[in-house]
Amino acid sequence: MNNYNFSHVEQVFFKRSGLDKITTKMPYITVDNFPQLGLFTALRFIEWVAENPDGVISLPTGKTPEYFINITTFLLQNWNSDKAKNIRKKYGLKVDKKPELSGLHFVQIDEFYPIDSKQTNSFYDYVNNFYIDGFGLDKNKALLINSNDIQLVDGKHFSEIFPDLIVDLSLRYRECRTYEEELQKKSIFMIDDWCTEYERKIKALGGIGFFLGGIGPDGHIAFNIRGSDHYSTTRLTATNFETQAVAAGDLGGIDVSKNRLVITIGLETISYNPDVSAIIIAAGEAKAKIIKNALEKNASNVYPATVLHKLKNARFYITKSATSSLTDSVDNYYNKGKWTHEKTERAVINLCEKIDKYGHRLTLSDLRKDKYCKQIPELNDNTVQTVISSIIKKIDKGMVREKNQTYYHTGPHHDDIMLGILPHVNRQLRSASNEQHFVIMTSGFTAVTNEFIIKILNDTKKFIDIGRIQMIKYSDFFDTGYKYKWDKDVYHYLNKVAAHDKRGQRRGLCHRIVRAIIEIYNVKDKYELRYTINDIISVLKQSYSGQKNPAKIQKLKGMIREFEEELVWAHFGVKVKNVHHLRLGFYTGDIFTQQPERERDVMPILEMLRKIKPTVISLALDPEGSGPDTHYKVLQAIAEAVRLWNKEEKDLSNLRIWGYRNVWYKFHPAEIDVIVPVSLNSLAVMGDAFENCYITQVNAPFPSYMLDGKFSTLTQKIWVKQLKNIQLLLGKDFFYMNNKPLIRVSHGLLYIKEMNIEQFMLYAGELEKSMEGESL
Repeated sequence: MNNYNFSHVEQVFFKRSGLDKITTKMPYITVDNFPQLGLFTALRFIEWVAENPDGVISLPTGKTPEYFINITTFLLQNWNSDKAKNIRKKYGLKVDKKPELSGLHFVQIDEFYPIDSKQTNSFYDYVNNFYIDGFGLDKNKALLINSNDIQLVDGKHFSEIFPDLIVDLSLRYRECRTYEEELQKKSIFMIDDWCTEYERKIKALGGIGFFLGGIGPDGHIAFNIRGSDHYSTTRLTATNFETQAVAAGDLGGIDVSKNRLVITIGLETISYNPDVSAIIIAAGEAKAKIIKNALEKNASNVYPATVLHKLKNARFYITKSATSSLTDSVDNYYNKGKWTHEKTERAVINLCEKIDKYGHRLTLSDLRKDKYCKQIPELNDNTVQTVISSIIKKIDKGMVREKNQTYYHTGPHHDDIMLGILPHVNRQLRSASNEQHFVIMTSGFTAVTNEFIIKILNDTKKFIDIGRIQMIKYSDFFDTGYKYKWDKDVYHYLNKVAAHDKRGQRRGLCHRIVRAIIEIYNVKDKYELRYTINDIISVLKQSYSGQKNPAKIQKLKGMIREFEEELVWAHFGVKVKNVHHLRLGFYTGDIFTQQPERERDVMPILEMLRKIKPTVISLALDPEGSGPDTHYKVLQAIAEAVRLWNKEEKDLSNLRIWGYRNVWYKFHPAEIDVIVPVSLNSLAVMGDAFENCYITQVNAPFPSYMLDGKFSTLTQKIWVKQLKNIQLLLGKDFFYMNNKPLIRVSHGLLYIKEMNIEQFMLYAGELEKSMEGESL
């Protein structure tokens, strides 16, 4: 352990991690969960500051540092409290006197460009709010990236030089075509000079002494995307799609983030000081492959974080789930604990993929040559067949047509259920003996752009003007009439889908918009309706992209998403009353979302469980840190509701939990219990329903970093890939020569993890532990 030059705090956390060995090219230390990651980072930061009161620090923005910021602030503000003293003693922080942070020099890591620094979604605002003010740093000792203050030609503001907020970097090396381009070209070179001066100032301080950063989906640190030169310095640069997709949430959509450049410190800037304590933090299984590349690959521009290999004080602080792809972790999985059939399945399936060989062609020699397969107990010629048989049983289970069941399908957001298990749900909907409920946990308003609302509100005004929203003419409509016939809006819209009448579909949506505005704004007549519509448009036009909307506009956006969900399930005959919108309160649109609370977020779920009494509950079973944190927090809330319900009910032994995943993270086939065949017809139904119903999402304003396109397209790619993986084990002929028609028409597979109440309660217990940290 001392070979890594660990600090006192690092030694304590390394010991607590239980790591036996580290074979990676730089050290890492694991913690159990996200809150613990924040605690560890906060304690190490304070430890370093105590030793370097005049040092140079560079700290991250975004959601990853949430617990780091909260815990650091708590410790600094409550230094002499018993709680703070106990934490310091427990985790090896041997600092008695509260550190003074005002002597520190702060370096902002990066910033979007151009962006008004007064906007709350600028990193300039973030670091001023959480670090300069929050930590009590001296702003006079801070190097900050204020886009408003970067000098451009003739002293003009960036909004004058780049009126559409698009900076064309090709002007660096091509001829200008217009006078405006000449001004832009000169300004770009002035920004380049500003970046050079920023770099000079950092190096004049001796470089960065304490660097804390996250790692992006392409492996970027700061905004040094995949392919960045390890000797890169501070610069104005473009980003790649993965980075733009992640930034879309901050900037108000992919159309904005695709056209926004960044100013970032370089990899050379970070590593300039050979003694820098460079720490990368990451949480969740979704980061596992990125972590593996960063820690195990040789230094390469393809893996930006590998620049840290040369630094003696560079570390990765990561949750245990984020290490799941590391060779160290895979070795531990197979080498420790009881051998299970799941291990056998995983080893054999992975071997098929690794050597690109069909399962029925694997030989005993192949198995014995593999470092994991050779550990299978009683390894013999029949071993592969046992895996083939168990996978076939999972497929058979996925074809069962169930009867007399009550389903409580849940989704963190609108479209999660569709993208998770639509083909399986569709088959169970065909039996009239089954009762189906679809429950969306959050209002999902952050997925609707301002531009969409402005356009649909203008459409609404036009339809009102030509008398095509007839319902507002009824005398009681603004009092009580608007509350009725919401199913008619859905039916009207889908009729126009059938007729390929796009204008009719817009009119159908506008009917729902009118109902929603009356409900939210308590509108009393058509004149007030028009005034309210104009006021909403005015507010949105005066907002910048990514700005948090007022609560009533958030609700309007959420009700549009709710209409979309009703449209989807109406495809299959589900009434509006069976599509439930819980609008859990932890979902606020703030950068740091709140934790679920029992009364506010758990009790509404529990009340529905008591009323509906489901026999099957489906839920998004995404691991921590994969995709939106909303998924994980909804899972916490559902788990707690089921736990409380289990206490009340005499017998829930027949309750089944279906855990699904969609576009954010995938199951391994060894992890799951049910494999559902997906036909071309099912794929077409999903694609068509998504396109026609999720109207706010058709253009993918907030896409996954894995695909520049619709979520339904990405889901199809995932299901097709999962089929290919299973085909490699079973052989293609198993499918096209099968006696069962549903298997013969399979062109994709979806995976479900099925649990009984006892298994889910064990999972919920682990889930509760996964969020345990020091209670502050």
